[in-house]
Amino acid sequence: MHTTVGIIGGGPSGLLLARLLHNAGIDSVVLERRDRAYVEQRQRAGILEQATVDVLRAAGAGERLEREGMPHDGIELRYGGRSHRVDFPALTGGRRVWVYAQTEVVKDLVALQLADGGPLRFEAEVHTVEGVTASVRTGDRPVIRYTHENREKTLTCDYVVGCDGFHGVTRGALPEGVLTTYERTYPYSWLGILADAPPVYQELIYAHSERGFALASMRSESVSRLYLQVPGGTDPADWSDERIWDELDARFALDANPEWRLKRGTVTSKAVLPMRSHVTEPMRYGRVFLAGDAAHIVPPTGAKGLNLAAADVIVLARAFAHLKETGSTGLLDAYSDTCLRRVWRAEHFSSFMTTTLHTDPEQSPFDTRLQLSQLDRIATSEHAAAELAENYTGLPLGQ
Repeated sequence: MHTTVGIIGGGPSGLLLARLLHNAGIDSVVLERRDRAYVEQRQRAGILEQATVDVLRAAGAGERLEREGMPHDGIELRYGGRSHRVDFPALTGGRRVWVYAQTEVVKDLVALQLADGGPLRFEAEVHTVEGVTASVRTGDRPVIRYTHENREKTLTCDYVVGCDGFHGVTRGALPEGVLTTYERTYPYSWLGILADAPPVYQELIYAHSERGFALASMRSESVSRLYLQVPGGTDPADWSDERIWDELDARFALDANPEWRLKRGTVTSKAVLPMRSHVTEPMRYGRVFLAGDAAHIVPPTGAKGLNLAAADVIVLARAFAHLKETGSTGLLDAYSDTCLRRVWRAEHFSSFMTTTLHTDPEQSPFDTRLQLSQLDRIATSEHAAAELAENYTGLPLGQ
């Protein structure tokens, strides 16, 4: 079997790329090693930038998002017992974000792909990507070898796009020494829960406290998504539901409203998320491209992970469309440099949000006062608040 673009990984980036290519009249095949139920239930991000929403709408994947997604015009910062709201539209010329879980984005894109897109093969275990060279000559074609329905199969491609994560096959197929990876590991993690509890807040709350960071998010009007900073290596089983709720209330405490409490409900999911950053350069080698987590990971504090992955494949889809229309590989050749500029900006913002809001185990009282000073700066300076708002809502994708 042959296709123009072989996409390894059926998460949001691989599925969005397939949809954008389909709309541009470019054929592709998506290979996903997990089954459909697993992919559609995989809990990940929940915040969509303005540009991501605009592209999903234009791609025909915005109908349910419009109906069920929750637009947010700001976030609340809590620190030192005080509260400050950052107004996104006022600071960015009207941009906002949407609360719409990655699981729902994936469901929408899967349904579209199965209805009128190219092949989407679940439970397709990719073993190798062969024929990977620096050359882009016409005769050089990469080959994906995989197992599907208990049969060994091959897929020859004009191009391969790895949307299969940091530990995916695509990264491993590139020759040793081609890639350079920059990494940072943070000395804390997040304990995240899903709870059948209606949020008592209208927008996300980011809390800095001496007890550690906390985040109040949501998935719907009846489901809360909540996070606590915990030491790295924490076992979720060590935290009872009651202990989690008590700690959340303590970290969100307000001096002006000491009775403020979260609404409690049944905890339906509990997991620990490690905090780390990594960037791999370059994001392209010959006819093989890396996108999403295969090329970069950000700590979730800045809500950039899913949006960065979407930005990668938007740039890549435009480049493939340009190649089809003009015969020029100029945009494909620029893919890595184009994406990495945005990636490093997002890494910087995510690091800023993480180090400003979390309590490092080694941090001194002096460090804590610096954090509070920075938060005060955001609360009192329109320029500082605008910098946060512009990065959080997402920088424009450009042409």
